[in-house]
Amino acid sequence: MPELPEVETTRRGLIPWMRGATIADLVVREPRLRWPIPADLAVRLRGRVVTDLTRRGKYLIVSLDKGALIVHLGMSGSLRVVGPEVPPGPSEPFDLVLAGASPMAVRMRDPRRFGALLFSEDPLHHPLIAPLGPEPLEAGFDGAYLRARGRGRTIAIRDLLLNGHIVAGIGNIYANEALFEAGIHPGRAAGRISADRYEVLAQAVIAVLSRAVEAGGTTLKDFAGSDGRPGYFQLQLRVYGREGRPCPRCATPIARLSGGGRSGYYCLKCQR
Repeated sequence: MPELPEVETTRRGLIPWMRGATIADLVVREPRLRWPIPADLAVRLRGRVVTDLTRRGKYLIVSLDKGALIVHLGMSGSLRVVGPEVPPGPSEPFDLVLAGASPMAVRMRDPRRFGALLFSEDPLHHPLIAPLGPEPLEAGFDGAYLRARGRGRTIAIRDLLLNGHIVAGIGNIYANEALFEAGIHPGRAAGRISADRYEVLAQAVIAVLSRAVEAGGTTLKDFAGSDGRPGYFQLQLRVYGREGRPCPRCATPIARLSGGGRSGYYCLKCQR
């Protein structure tokens, strides 16, 4: 699913179109997403001004002059800017139409209908947002923090990284890549990692996510940026999805680890 870099790429792509724009309408073609789109949402949004676009974990927050929209891209969703006259596809549940001399629409594409469009008067205190852990690209995230959250726990370190209540926005792709960069086996118990290795891991998480944001995210299956162009970090993936292919460091075949409904990828030699 779209992870932190993909959502950040989307946010950056939408800012020039949305910040300062007035919402003319919300056209809902399919309200049955992960949570149903409220029937009165279009009425509440008409005439509202977009004041900012921010991100919290994997959620995009569209701040308005009153309240905010919380958007989640689901398993394979995307947001793109199109002319409202462009015919929608079968997997495009809504358009957020922006007023102007040449109206534009921010169109959601969500083939699995697992995304979300929610309204909140106070988004940072919304039940989906409030429990999230620190942002890995902001102050407060470091090796000491990770070690404190992992101390004494038998949970696999990959699963610790995937827990949004511990760290916001790290998904399976980037957890695997960061663990490879740090030389840590994805199945190692979180409580059996030293302080020094946790610091290396924290820096690897920051580096991997930063490179992915710079590259425009990772395209897997359906994701693309707001302008319709795909992200290209997939060209830099070193272990994720590369089972049986040679490790870029030592040429040992990459192995796959199953668990928690997600596959982990790692080098048998480089990661301990």
